[in-house]
Amino acid sequence: MKSVLFKLFLLLPLCLCFASCQDTKQQIKKPNILWIVAEDLSPYMGCYGDSINEGHTPVIDKLAASGTLFTKAYAPAPVCSPCRSAFITGVSQIKTGTNHHRSSRTTDGEVVPEALRINLPNGMKTIPQLMKDAGYFTFNSGKDDYNFHYNRLDLYDVGSEDDYKPGMNGWQGNHAKAMMSVTEGVWSARKDKDQAWFGQVQIMGGKADYKYVREGERLAPDEVPLPPYFPNIPSQRKAWADHYNANRGSDVRIESILKQLELDGEMENTIIFFFSDHGSPTSLHHKQFCYEDGMHVPLIIKGKGIEAGVIRDELVSLLDVSATTLALGGAEMPAYLDGQNLLDKNFKSPEYIFGARDRCDFTIDRIRTARSEKYRYIRNFFPERPLMQPGYRDLKPIVTDLKNAYKNGELTPYQEKFWFGVRPEEELYDIAADPFEMHNLALDSAYQDVLKQHRIALNNWLKECGDNGDQENAVQLKATYDL
Repeated sequence: MKSVLFKLFLLLPLCLCFASCQDTKQQIKKPNILWIVAEDLSPYMGCYGDSINEGHTPVIDKLAASGTLFTKAYAPAPVCSPCRSAFITGVSQIKTGTNHHRSSRTTDGEVVPEALRINLPNGMKTIPQLMKDAGYFTFNSGKDDYNFHYNRLDLYDVGSEDDYKPGMNGWQGNHAKAMMSVTEGVWSARKDKDQAWFGQVQIMGGKADYKYVREGERLAPDEVPLPPYFPNIPSQRKAWADHYNANRGSDVRIESILKQLELDGEMENTIIFFFSDHGSPTSLHHKQFCYEDGMHVPLIIKGKGIEAGVIRDELVSLLDVSATTLALGGAEMPAYLDGQNLLDKNFKSPEYIFGARDRCDFTIDRIRTARSEKYRYIRNFFPERPLMQPGYRDLKPIVTDLKNAYKNGELTPYQEKFWFGVRPEEELYDIAADPFEMHNLALDSAYQDVLKQHRIALNNWLKECGDNGDQENAVQLKATYDL
């Protein structure tokens, strides 16, 4: 009996040590981090105070209520690939030379020739690479759309050499056969089920999620009032209603993702970021342009350790999502990051959030913008190019019908000048007083001090960035803006 007790006595410290080690393992287990990235989705949702969709985006609203919602979150660019190139590195696209839409590309399935490649600066790593370095399993169930040369297998653990040739860029990730559907639970591809994961799951947002509206909840074109900068014609009414329906459909898509997390037992240890890459594709006032509707995006963070029911009104950027992700994962946070950790107690909202738009497909343009708490300032470097210059939407009814309305004299004087006239070199809007951004204050004598403040702020940012749009388009800052 004494012998047995003695042996148990000897084993007791080992048992206590094992239990202690298990407790420590549980305490230090890193969180999974999921980015739900919507394409082309403006925040027309109940939790954002939208009266039309109130009660019709219940899943997103619940996500916000159980987490933290940011009311003033902005994309670094109002079009997919420059924005994605920015948030996947945490650095503004005009610094890295990834500012022109669909750059460093070639035919699907081909490696980009060396002479055409855009390479990230030496020593710069993407967010997935930094998360991998921190011990994370990584995946992207959706498109990459990055404007730089990379080996996809350096970023993501899902895939093989047969699926992704080294140096294949951008769009191909959306169609690669190695990508699992959301309902299959792509996080389940990791061999070690205890390994924390960082993943990106895409929903189609404004591009296609209007197809998924719940039965009986689809809005008809005449149920959504048009903004006054649109002509009241059927194609515009349909496009505008489609985007409200897309918000409702995205709610359904997000519900399926959350259900899969629950089903796979991953929800409890997962921190969710929900955001969009830019605003609505409805018209030229939104996607590809630097007005509020092109730059303003939803942003919600929910999960363990994230305060619930919080609404934050500071100015924030999607580049802050990059920095926050690294901080949550205990990953290296390089000094070159442009964003901040949104959850840091010392987070300080900047006075301005900046954005930029450059060449989009074959459409040459250069626009820079600064958003302050109250105002949006826009500088057009090619004002002679009207909003209706050739673009990818040219065969869509929203463009063909708008051009016909112009020819037939059916536009208001404002619409005619805005869509088809010479653009102002500078624009300044009071967002609260003028949410449709129709009253340009740049020429108003009462706002010259405000204009000058924003002009200086933008100039300083461009000089700090070494704006690649300036260099590649051989356009110098005009002397009138050098203060």
